[in-house]
Amino acid sequence: MTDIMKTFGTRVFNDRVMQERLSEATYKELNKTIKNGEYLNKDIAEEVANAMKDWAIENGATHFTHWFHPLSGATAEKHESFVSTAGGGQIILEFSPDNLVKGEADASSFPSGGLRDTFEARGYTAWDPTSYAFIKDNILCIPTVFCSYSGEALDHKTPLLRSMEALNEQAMRILRLFGNENVSHVKTTVGAEQEYFLVDKEYFDQREDLVLTGRTLFGAQPPKGQEMNDHYYGSIKTRVSEYMQDLNEELWALGIQAKTEHNEVAPSQHELANNFLTTNVSVDQNNLTMEIMKKTAKKHGLECLLHEKPFARVNGSGKHNNWSIKTDTGQNLFDPGETPRENAQFLVFLSAVIKAVDDYQDLVRISISSAGNDHRLGGSEAPPAIVSIFLGDELTEILESIETDAEYVNRRQDQMLIGVHTIPAFPKDNTDRNRTSPFAFTGNKFEFRMPGASASISTPNTILNTIVAEELKLFANQLEQAVDLNRAVHDLIQGTFRDHKRIIFNGNGYDAAWIREAKRRGLSNYASTPEAFAHYLDPKNIRVFAENNVMSESECRSRYEIYLEKYTKTVNIEALTMLDMLKKDILPANQQFEKILAESVLRDKELSLFDDSSYQMKTLRRLKQLKKSIFENMERLEDALTPKAHQSALTIAFHFHDQVIPLMALIRQDTDELELTTDRGYWPMPTYKELMFGVD
Repeated sequence: MTDIMKTFGTRVFNDRVMQERLSEATYKELNKTIKNGEYLNKDIAEEVANAMKDWAIENGATHFTHWFHPLSGATAEKHESFVSTAGGGQIILEFSPDNLVKGEADASSFPSGGLRDTFEARGYTAWDPTSYAFIKDNILCIPTVFCSYSGEALDHKTPLLRSMEALNEQAMRILRLFGNENVSHVKTTVGAEQEYFLVDKEYFDQREDLVLTGRTLFGAQPPKGQEMNDHYYGSIKTRVSEYMQDLNEELWALGIQAKTEHNEVAPSQHELANNFLTTNVSVDQNNLTMEIMKKTAKKHGLECLLHEKPFARVNGSGKHNNWSIKTDTGQNLFDPGETPRENAQFLVFLSAVIKAVDDYQDLVRISISSAGNDHRLGGSEAPPAIVSIFLGDELTEILESIETDAEYVNRRQDQMLIGVHTIPAFPKDNTDRNRTSPFAFTGNKFEFRMPGASASISTPNTILNTIVAEELKLFANQLEQAVDLNRAVHDLIQGTFRDHKRIIFNGNGYDAAWIREAKRRGLSNYASTPEAFAHYLDPKNIRVFAENNVMSESECRSRYEIYLEKYTKTVNIEALTMLDMLKKDILPANQQFEKILAESVLRDKELSLFDDSSYQMKTLRRLKQLKKSIFENMERLEDALTPKAHQSALTIAFHFHDQVIPLMALIRQDTDELELTTDRGYWPMPTYKELMFGVD
């Protein structure tokens, strides 16, 4: 049994290690940067570098790397040995302040969206001291940002850090208005809930679609799926439990607070949740968690699937982003307190979020857009593509009372009474939960349920921070000029709710009536990534990033090109994989089954037993019909994979959405019926039954 207290953080250059190994003066200087966001004092870099090197080598590290998050969507690292020559065939172990603070990476092969030409190769990585260094696979990993030679951000983290600074600046203005003089810094915090599937690696390796795309492009529904809901919170299978235990130990050693684990709704689906941390640290840890999850699975003969929709017709996998704002004094600014009606500061921050999400519905939707997530949104516990906010009855009634200047009557039952004498009453939360809401207030935080399982949570949090910072800035500009602050705060909250209450919806997001109601309210409904990204470069969106110093216009345009190109490439790879599987696996194998059926028909004819309505003949006819349809659509698909030259990235993305994806759906429909019609022994790959129920 692992001793968690002894294991936790043993591979992290954390606060405890820094206190032990740094001088008191250096520790205090570095701590100012980590805790309060102050500028890094470069004079301390040499002492920090030496202490970090000694600690890493003592813990088995032989190399170091600047660990960063390029726009390709994965983490990146280039390993450098500590070894340097000392002459006479001898070596010394070195790690200079420059090695710690700055690194150089070849930026030409990372996506830049037109920011740089291919021949312009130089890129820089720069140490993020607010996120602890750690040891992974005997490599000292130093979290960094990544930028081009000319200074543009080529990564996910740089805009995130800028957005955190923007929100801090504007939140502090509001707090000062309310007399909070003891607060010196505000940070956003995030806790990520990571959903995933586990399948047997032997079955995984036999599925070209899973290997190359992360999801099944074919697969008929087995007789049983998730309809019994017996997997959700069910007893965890031994093999999965052993994986979870091993995973926890790996994560705990890396200082990652893996806390909650359970079975999810779909067969072979599970969830891992982490504790709240400062946003950039939480992003780093979630990226690292995904890497460790996949590596650990292989040790157990499993494969961890992080795609948003690896299996059709069952739940997909999301990554619920629990987001809040906290002061350095420990106050959660989204905590309504015992009497939220009288908590003006809370209501101002709540109003800023309501206005931000309404004003920037398009950016909120864009922040989670991907080809994979398009398959997930809108069903099976994934929220719809329509952005809305769930507040619950109490907060909604409070805001309605402010809007009308009516007296608020608190009807909340503070205690839950179960009706069983042996079970004591317990406190009731101030809101229920709405599992269909994209953006739900859950007591003292907002649960953003739209992000997909495979994505970095950096972009959603960058956008949330930026748009709320913008609204807080507008609020502060208004309130700082007020003669009567109390009256001005009341009018601001009242006016904000009156003008933006259309974004609040506490009902069932899956109800068809909500789609009609949302349209009546004027809410956007961007069902696909191309539809959402058509609005990314709207002037108001470029302005909100640029004026809050989060991204320049050129950085916005680069991401627009990168994300649309990624969407197109993803769909293209899936289509090519589908064609390859049909040509080389499915159709040849099915031909063997047809041959057996045909031979059986011939034997029956020879014995005068032929029956035109027999199983063999009916099956042969249906197979012929299905394959004819499949062949025709395969030819159409191959033609559709070559869009016209010199088209814009958005036009090409729409082409793949409008032409390629529907053809793939038609081919899949016929092929899945082909699977159900074919003898099990002739189907060339593991079915949904083996994949979803094959882990004991």
